[in-house]
Amino acid sequence: MIKDNLKHGINAKFDEKLKELNKFLPTANPAEGGCAEITLTSILEILEIQGGVINNIMIPLSSGFGGYKSQTGQAGPCGVVCGGCAAIGVILGGKEKMESNLVPLTYQKAASFCSEFEKAFGSIFCPDLCRYDFSDPKVIVEYIENNIWGDVCYKFVIWAVDKVRNMMQTELEENW
Repeated sequence: MIKDNLKHGINAKFDEKLKELNKFLPTANPAEGGCAEITLTSILEILEIQGGVINNIMIPLSSGFGGYKSQTGQAGPCGVVCGGCAAIGVILGGKEKMESNLVPLTYQKAASFCSEFEKAFGSIFCPDLCRYDFSDPKVIVEYIENNIWGDVCYKFVIWAVDKVRNMMQTELEENW
């Protein structure tokens, strides 16, 4: 009975957060934090973990590692993918440094999350998903003016929060 209450409690918190995100995100300003930060902190709020340092860690990971492009032209991953993988690590490891025996499982879960994201959206790379190359800092203005966040990118956050919940249900029930 207690486990059922916990299960219902965490799922209810996820449901509430998803409703909030669906209402808030389409009109949010992506320049206020970015997709990586919003993805991770949305899940951390459900788990009742907060702290500005976490937000600050995640902000540069948005827009494909801040618009990173390698010398061979490879772009960085979508910030939502980074945020989802970070959330998986928190759920598995808890509030303290993760025990080494959980690291391989964390890698496996993160890889599975990335694979599912790619199946759902066709890529994990930021420019492929939003059609904007953030390696040019001027592009963010066009991205915002064309409401790409409100038409496209926020949906990735919603998907990721729900996917992390579903992938990590057992761990959420056991650890949170």
